[in-house]
Amino acid sequence: MLSAYVELSYADALLSDARGGVGYLLKDRVTSLERLSDALRTIAAGGTVLDPEVVAQLLVTRRADPLAALTRRERDVLSLMAEGRSNAAIAQQLVVSDGAVEKHISNIFAKINLPDLGSDNRRVLAVLAWLKSR
Repeated sequence: MLSAYVELSYADALLSDARGGVGYLLKDRVTSLERLSDALRTIAAGGTVLDPEVVAQLLVTRRADPLAALTRRERDVLSLMAEGRSNAAIAQQLVVSDGAVEKHISNIFAKINLPDLGSDNRRVLAVLAWLKSR
């Protein structure tokens, strides 16, 4: 991707499958045809090329908001959890199966680094993270 500015949702989409063969460069920082050619060769070989500004903004965002990695649906589920809704009530509200809600909650726990240690209520910890991000 060659862009005039950093759009973090595009960067997330490019990097989400972790297969490589992707690049995100800023137009004003590609100062020579040689640099662009090198980037294209790296990408074609399965590598990843990211402009340093893209990397910097990704790192700042990740540090600033632990919920940045959540999808829109996972945020919806977490919001309903914060309202005190049960999995069944969340499923009914979002018109999805109970299993889908369980999968979203599992993804939320993984993405905000809440491993199952047995000693903590991860649901409460996830809601606290949601409240802190508001």
